[in-house]
Order: sequence, then C-alpha cells, then structure tokens
Amino acid sequence: MLTLKRILVFFTIFLLGTNFAYSKCKDPKQLRFSIIPTEESSFELDLYRPLLEKLKKNTGKSIEFYMPTSYASVAEALIGGFVDVAVLGPYGYITAKKEDPSITVFATYAKKKGYMQNEGPGYQSVLITKKGSKFTDQKSLKGATVGHADPGSTSGDLIPRVVWAPSMNTDADKFWKRIVYTGGHDLTTLAVHSGKIDAGFVASHRFDNVVAKGQVKLEDFNILWRSPSVPQDPFVYSGKLCEPIKKAVASTFLNLGNDAKAQKFLANLKSSKFVPMSDKDYDVIRTLAKAKAEFKKKNKK
Repeated sequence: MLTLKRILVFFTIFLLGTNFAYSKCKDPKQLRFSIIPTEESSFELDLYRPLLEKLKKNTGKSIEFYMPTSYASVAEALIGGFVDVAVLGPYGYITAKKEDPSITVFATYAKKKGYMQNEGPGYQSVLITKKGSKFTDQKSLKGATVGHADPGSTSGDLIPRVVWAPSMNTDADKFWKRIVYTGGHDLTTLAVHSGKIDAGFVASHRFDNVVAKGQVKLEDFNILWRSPSVPQDPFVYSGKLCEPIKKAVASTFLNLGNDAKAQKFLANLKSSKFVPMSDKDYDVIRTLAKAKAEFKKKNKK
C-alpha cells in the first residue's frame, strides 16, 4: 500500500524527470534563420523581413538572418547548431538529416503555374539549349559543354547524373565534353542564352525567375528533357528546439496564406500558400541519392 510519503517521492521523481527532459531541449533567446543562396538572395532578404518579424512575434525570440555562401554552408550551420530554422535544397536536406537526424522538415511552398513551372509543391529539372543553335535534340549534345548549378543541387546536379544520364544509357561525365558548375540556375540559364555553354540543367521555378525579370524569354530556348516532379525546397528547423518554439515556427509559415502582409513574399515565390511536408515526402530524393552512389560504385569497378 502506498503511503503519502512514497507518493510524494514518486511525484518528485516524476517532476525531476520531466524537468530534465525539458531542459535538454534548446530554448535560445535568439533564433537564426538562413536560406540556400539563389540569384535573388539579397532581394529575398528584404522580402523575408516581414516574415521574420512575424516569426519574432510568434516565437517571442529575436531573429537573426544568416547569409550563406553555398548550399553546403547552410546545412553545416544547421548541423553545427549555429542556425535554427532554414530553407534547404531537397538533396541538401537528406544529406544534412543523415548527419543530424533531429533536423525536421515541416513545410514547403505550393507554386503557381509559371512559364516552365507546373502548379503544386513540386518542380522539375529541365535540360535547355539555345533556340537557333545546332543542339536541337539530346543526341546532338554528345561532346558538348553543359552547365550544372552546384554539386549540392538536386535539379542542377543530382537528377542530371542519376535520372537523365541513365535514360540516355550513359554516364554524365563521359557524355559531356565538360561539366561546368555555374553557381546558380540563373547563371546556367544566362550562360546558355549567351552561348557561353551549349546546354544546361535548370530548376523549372528558378528558370521562371529569370524570365520574370525580363532577362530571357521562354521562346529563346529549346526544352529537350524534363525530369519527373520532385518536392520543393524543404523548410526545416532543428529538432533540438523546444516544442513550443517548433510549433510556433511551423504555424508561422503554414498560416501565411491567410496573412495579407505576407502576400508580397508569397508572390515572390510565385506561391499562394505553404503546405505541410514530412520526411517521407523526400524519400524520392533518397532514392536518387542511392542511385547516384551505386552508379559511382559500379563505375569504379
């Protein structure tokens, strides 16, 4: 039979255990937010300001924006605990989560139909050449120079290597004369347009950004190949954050469609709202990454 003394002892142990578990989560006074670098990073920072103010209000934390130098630097900052909330590329996300399983995806944006972009929370890797050039089909590109965005890019490197190349029964490094890492989808688009490179793989929504800025037109290009749809850039937070903070962060983004002040931000993304996402939604990227690893292993034999 439990005595009052024993009940008090058990209750005290329970409270100590609860407090210990809660103390293990991260409750910083300041949250750092970062995004993968794009052709419009500085411009996007201005558009993000109202959102960051909303994030500050909802979390009760001051917000600092961390401007990265590459896809990898965002992931490294997140894994290292320097960044708490971030936008990663799909491939960067699965790589980072492998290093730090606590990283949690909670949302992405649903795109509106654009020049090349289809409606929904997915996008495509698209192979383009300049209209009027001799490169009018995929076979004509044998021995040509192609642009890839970044080694950490899903649509600008991973998909071309493990989806496009096998569809051509070839190895990307053997098919092309040279693969040039341009530093961004906008730079790939502009390099194809100017004739500096013969072809390029670009993300459909990133290509649309260049068209929207009036730098190129859709009809300036041949579209030679489109990949299956892959999920948009994941918005993530560190799983080490305390639950109330994580809930406030997710709620901030997922309710943006109902916020009049956020319409300019959403319009820049060519989106009407954010949609919930889970880790399982990015299994397709893991499949691609596994295929890439197996392909490399096979070629080494």
